[in-house]
Amino acid sequence: MPTGTFGSTSYSNNSSGFAKRGVTFGLDAGIYVYKNLAIGLTVGFQDQGQLTQADVQNLANGYNSSFIKDQTSVTAINRYHNLTLMAGPQYSFLIKNFTIDVRADAGLLRSTNTPSLTVVFDYSANSGQSFYQLSSGAMAFAYGGSAGVRYALSDTWDVGLKFNYIDCSGIKIGNDGSNTGATGRFQTNLPITVFQPTLGMAIKF
Repeated sequence: MPTGTFGSTSYSNNSSGFAKRGVTFGLDAGIYVYKNLAIGLTVGFQDQGQLTQADVQNLANGYNSSFIKDQTSVTAINRYHNLTLMAGPQYSFLIKNFTIDVRADAGLLRSTNTPSLTVVFDYSANSGQSFYQLSSGAMAFAYGGSAGVRYALSDTWDVGLKFNYIDCSGIKIGNDGSNTGATGRFQTNLPITVFQPTLGMAIKF
């Protein structure tokens, strides 16, 4: 669930990500170092969708207005895919068969794919001009936290619901062709903020 500017569809905000709700899954571990205090580690994968036809039309209208062009075409390919590696202290509260886990963590977010755009101005005339927003494979620092509740099915198995928050100040976005930054939308940094509810099974050693 993208939040903040990551989920925004505003043409005028260069940080808008046009991200969508998507699937997330991963592996989560906790090593208890003292009673209910543990060091937690999470490796995750996120898919935040792709730009829709309405999104690219929104961008095309914005560029057309900014540059006062006769016609502007925007096409988008690729999806938002990223990996996260997060770790931090965790404290667990035991209430009968339930365990409540609270964690603060930090780590790295690695983009493996972002939507890439091709913008063409006045493509029906001889004065055609174009530029490209490239798919990013950048890495950046991220931080967040989580809270979850687990129910013990047996001495070794739990089923649990977890709510996770990840905030990354931004990954680098590359561009090729004309620099439209002085007039129109030109994205060089993409903040990523997501809220993730997940359901899973846990095994205890």
